[in-house]
Amino acid sequence: MSSSYFENLIGTVIDSSVSNIWDSAVLEWEIEDVIEAQENDFSCVCGKEKIRYLFTIRNHENGSILFPIGSSCIKKFNREDLNEITSINETLFKLFHAVKKNEFISLDTDFFSRKLLKYLYDEGAFEPNKFNAFNGKNDYLFMLDMFNKRKEPSDKQKKKIRAIIVASLKPFLEEQLNDKVVTQNSNANF
Repeated sequence: MSSSYFENLIGTVIDSSVSNIWDSAVLEWEIEDVIEAQENDFSCVCGKEKIRYLFTIRNHENGSILFPIGSSCIKKFNREDLNEITSINETLFKLFHAVKKNEFISLDTDFFSRKLLKYLYDEGAFEPNKFNAFNGKNDYLFMLDMFNKRKEPSDKQKKKIRAIIVASLKPFLEEQLNDKVVTQNSNANF
């Protein structure tokens, strides 16, 4: 990020914060929402153009909202918690698009991480059903175990992974993200 973008970011964040010191001001903000702009035709609050992931952040001290702010700017806050949420959200959109296109999805670092699996579990993506003894945690633990394996899953394990992706994760992602993908025709509301 060029220094003028960073200077714009600092000014915008401090102007919307209680603190007038960058290191303190960045602690006042939390990620509230994110949408994806398919055509990258939005500009960040710093002035950088063509951002894809449009985050909304809210100041928990004074209620101020900044939108859109890109993931590069959020990373400038140097907060591990925000970086983790940013990364999870970007990966969710990547997984969402692959699922919608019926691409083959393997349980590897291209689409998954331990933190993403935990996020999916915490958000209720693993629905209780007869195949997991009506306990979604069983599917989460299975997926985590398969993700952590050093060797290739068996054919039976691969089928179960695919079934969990199709039966639990796909509906969850569609419900959560269908209305969070902005296309050229749908961005009139912003």
